[in-house]
Amino acid sequence: MSSENISRNNPLAAEKISRLIAKFAIPAIISMLVNSLYNIVDQIFIGQGVGMLGNAATNIAFPISIICTATALLLGIGSASNYNLESGAGCPEKAAQIAGTGLSMLVICGTLIGAAVLVFLDPLLYVFGVTPDILPFARDYTGITAFGIPFLILTTGGNHLIRADRSPTYSMACVLTGAIINTILDPLFIFEFHWGIKGAAAATIIGQIISGILVIYYFIKKRNMDLTISMLRPGAEHIKAISSLGMASCINQIAMAAVQITMNNTLKHYGAQSVYGADIPLACVGVISKVNMVFMAICIGISQGCQPIWGFNYGAKNYARVRETYRKAFAVCMTVGAVCFLCFQLFPRQIVSIFGTGSEEYFHFAERYFKIFMFLTFLNGVQPMSSGFFTSIGKAKLGIAVSLTRQVIFLLPLILIFPLFMGIDGVMYAGPIADGAAALVAVALALYQIRDMRNKSIANRGEVVYNLNE
Repeated sequence: MSSENISRNNPLAAEKISRLIAKFAIPAIISMLVNSLYNIVDQIFIGQGVGMLGNAATNIAFPISIICTATALLLGIGSASNYNLESGAGCPEKAAQIAGTGLSMLVICGTLIGAAVLVFLDPLLYVFGVTPDILPFARDYTGITAFGIPFLILTTGGNHLIRADRSPTYSMACVLTGAIINTILDPLFIFEFHWGIKGAAAATIIGQIISGILVIYYFIKKRNMDLTISMLRPGAEHIKAISSLGMASCINQIAMAAVQITMNNTLKHYGAQSVYGADIPLACVGVISKVNMVFMAICIGISQGCQPIWGFNYGAKNYARVRETYRKAFAVCMTVGAVCFLCFQLFPRQIVSIFGTGSEEYFHFAERYFKIFMFLTFLNGVQPMSSGFFTSIGKAKLGIAVSLTRQVIFLLPLILIFPLFMGIDGVMYAGPIADGAAALVAVALALYQIRDMRNKSIANRGEVVYNLNE
């Protein structure tokens, strides 16, 4: 099928860019925000009903959530990116085969990870930096939520394919339904049934199961793609293609988990040497990381919403539309970042108070961490958005490189080195330096790709003129 026919038949190639971004990004943002709500709602009710040690326990368990998200993005974004590129190139059957492999691998990997967490629960918690006081809470919370991991991974990854299949509203509804159920059940289980942190975990997995069932229902009854049962059999070639384009997002999440684990252990070590003690920094950073998830969810949602637009138009060689989409996504991310920066700088104590009470030392550390570590928040959205851009246009190596910059190349070494000279304050000052450096790298590489696409557009116009004259 020619690119001209594709342009006539698919709105991704013809509809106004700003309208497309709104159509695809808003549901993606809501889906990401709702995903964040699973953690944030638990954090709020646990803080109010269990206390500081409960908040610290969810922070200890957070790397497992990140690992699940990493797996879901590897398979979900990898499948969706390939699906859109193949669809844009006029190969719908190959696109559906890749989607089928992605769906089956989501189920297989989710089951394996859930089983591994249950088998190695205590060793994992110690690796993640648990203290003796926090251990009972972390064991209860993580041991229960492990049963929801297969549904969490299927929902998170499957939603990318649902959006790629031109159903962004249904994708949003899948996650939103689970989050609403979780929000209703949390106070019921924690306060009415007096189940404490176990109640929060039970509410979470019930919401995840409902969302996962809705994803399954979509691909059985409501899908647009021509997907058959035989296509669900994983193919080595398709797994390789999926991994190639999903690896950038996966590595970014794995890097976040590595940083979170390292930071937990660093905070525990240097916190014990400070006036705050070991538990206060772990509890504070757990709260603040969940708040930051709201901002990052918006920026990642913008990237995910733009992914079908970038991928389809790049596959169809509509480079001008790819460039325009990146520019508008960049502007939105910067605007959202500026708003969040002001909130974090002006209202840190009020934000932390939502998640429960604590000592004066607790609030003092939280305020300083917000103001210092999050000082360059307005730049934070550029790196994940650019990484998603590179992945969507098939530049897997660039996507991986950009995904590694903030977490692995800059932040991880800094949170190990700075505390040697500055104590626990070193962790705080590592944040803005890593944010600034990662944003500069992402923008420089994106500008290079945009310039390259502009040159390709000029070359393509020249070929057309030459053929007409001929």
